[in-house]
Amino acid sequence: MRFIQRRTALLAVGALAGALMAGNAMAQQVTLRLHQMLPQQATIPARALIPWAQKVEAESGGKIKVQLFHAMALGGAPPQLYDQARDGVVDLTWTVLGYTPGRFNKSEVFELPFMSGSAEESSRAFQEYVEKFAADEFREVKLIAVHTHGPGLFHTKTPVTGLESLRGMKVRGGSRVINNMLTKLGATPVGMPVPAVTDALSKGTIDGTTIPWEVTPSLKVTELVKNHTTFAGKQGLYTQTFAFSMNRASYEKLPPDLKKVIDANSGIETAALFGKAMDDGDKAGREIAEKAKNNIVALDAAETQRWRRTAATVETDWVNEMKGKNIDGAKLLSEARALIAKYQR
Repeated sequence: MRFIQRRTALLAVGALAGALMAGNAMAQQVTLRLHQMLPQQATIPARALIPWAQKVEAESGGKIKVQLFHAMALGGAPPQLYDQARDGVVDLTWTVLGYTPGRFNKSEVFELPFMSGSAEESSRAFQEYVEKFAADEFREVKLIAVHTHGPGLFHTKTPVTGLESLRGMKVRGGSRVINNMLTKLGATPVGMPVPAVTDALSKGTIDGTTIPWEVTPSLKVTELVKNHTTFAGKQGLYTQTFAFSMNRASYEKLPPDLKKVIDANSGIETAALFGKAMDDGDKAGREIAEKAKNNIVALDAAETQRWRRTAATVETDWVNEMKGKNIDGAKLLSEARALIAKYQR
C-alpha cells in the first residue's frame, strides 16, 4: 500500500512538473501580428516580409510566431499603418513614410530628385542616415529597419519623351516631395497610396504613375499602360522611403532571448534585405514589360540633364522649408549624399 501511495505521489509530482514546464514553454511562445498594404505576391511581402518572418521563427526555435496580414486585411488605410504599430493595434507594420506628410521631415531627404539608384545600396545608406541623424523621428516605435525602393520612373498612357510631353499630364505621386517635383516638371500631381493606382489608371483618374518597376506586376500596370520612361545614369528620377516598425511595448514584453532574435534581424542588414528584394523586383518587372513589347523610352544624358536642372529647385524648397523648422537641411542633404556614395558600388 505504501509503495502504491508513494508511486502515486511521484506520478502526481511528475505530472505537476510536466504541466509547469509545458505552461512555461507556452508562456514563452509569442505571436506577433504583421500588417501591410500590398498583396501577398508583391515584392516586399514575397521577398522580404515572409522570409524575415520565417527567419525570426527559425532563430527563435519556434518561440516567435509571425502572423502576416496582407492588403490591409485588418482594416484601416495605408497612411494609418505606422500608427497601428505605434499604438499597438498590431505588433508590426511595413509602410511608406511619405503617406504621412510633414511627420518624417529629416527622412524626406532621400526622396529628393535624382538622389539614388540601387535600392540595396541606398537602403544601407538610409538606415545609417536614420540611425545617425533621424532616430528621434522613430522614437515611438522599435524600428526594425528603413529602406528605399529602386529608381523611380514614369508609366504612362501616352509616351513621355521629354519635358514638354509631360506638361499637363495627371500623374500619381506618392509623397509631398514627389508631388512638388511633378509640379516643377509641369505635370499635375495626384497624390494617392500605391494600392489605389490600378483603379485610378483603369478609371482614367490619372494618365500615368510614378512607381519603380518592382511594383508594376502586382498592380497590373504593364497591362493598363504601354509606355515607360527611364533616365540616363545610375540615379532614378526619385525614390520613396519605407519603415518596418514594431510596437515598442510588444518588443519590451519579450524575454531577453527573444529580444536578441528581433535585434539580430533589425538594422542595416535587414534594410539591405529589403533593398535587394526591391532591386530583384525591378528586374522582374522590367522583363514583364519587355515581354509584353511595351514601349520603353530611355531618355539620353542631355535630356536627363534638362530634367535634373528643372527638378533641382525641389532641393532648394526642401532646404528652405527645413530651415523654417530649425533643421539644417543643407547639412542633412550633404550627409545623405555622402552615405549614398559610401555604399555605391
